Amino acid sequence: MKLVAPTDFEILETLEERGRNTGKNISLILDRNRSYINSEMAKLASNGLVRRVGPAQNSGLYEITERGEVALEYWRENEDTNVDFEALIRDRI
Repeated sequence: MKLVAPTDFEILETLEERGRNTGKNISLILDRNRSYINSEMAKLASNGLVRRVGPAQNSGLYEITERGEVALEYWRENEDTNVDFEALIRDRI
């Protein structure tokens, strides 16, 4: 799993600090391109770092997962993206 610093971690931080949110809102909070944030959100979801939540299945509402919290915690401590996040998360959960 390859994460983009700082954007992916800023997304995870935003979800951790503010709770559930949409890609559109996060793009405004982070002052980033909406399409780019949406593609990163999909990537984070496919890696299990965030998950889509309802009420509607395709509402675009996301929340951080335990896997996302572990990745964010590691990054905060080390600011290193050259790590095998899959192995790191597997060892910590």
